[in-house]
Amino acid sequence: MLTIRIVCIGKLKESYLRDAQAEYAKRLGAFCKLEIVELSEYRLPDKPSEAQIQKGLTEEGVQILAKLSGVCVPLCIEGKTISSPALAEKIASFANCGESTITFVIGGSFGLSDEVKQRGAFKLSMSPMTFPHQLARIMLLEQVYRAFQIQSGGKYHK
Repeated sequence: MLTIRIVCIGKLKESYLRDAQAEYAKRLGAFCKLEIVELSEYRLPDKPSEAQIQKGLTEEGVQILAKLSGVCVPLCIEGKTISSPALAEKIASFANCGESTITFVIGGSFGLSDEVKQRGAFKLSMSPMTFPHQLARIMLLEQVYRAFQIQSGGKYHK
């Protein structure tokens, strides 16, 4: 069974987001093994300098790189926006190439380090709009669930 791993910076703080994550985890159980790895956010001052931001990204990047396995798909602004059917195809193509784990990576509020982005086999952008990283996790879970529904011919995706 394919493992979908989501490595993310920070914890879900709101109960409604934790509930949504639990619901998608339950739904995904029929299609894959889901692993969510929450890593500590680097603490920055209220108005960080560019150097402080880069140091934070580097520190978070070290944590993320240590948790990567299988094929890496960072979510980043430089990534490609694709349709839900195209994501379903992308997940299937990784699995068909023998990958047993697909690791999606969600950074903190300042994004991801260049080292993490460079590890990506495919860089994904959810949208040209900006979303809170906690909401991005729920959106990703929904899209992964939708992808499996598309692959299985389910009625969820219309």
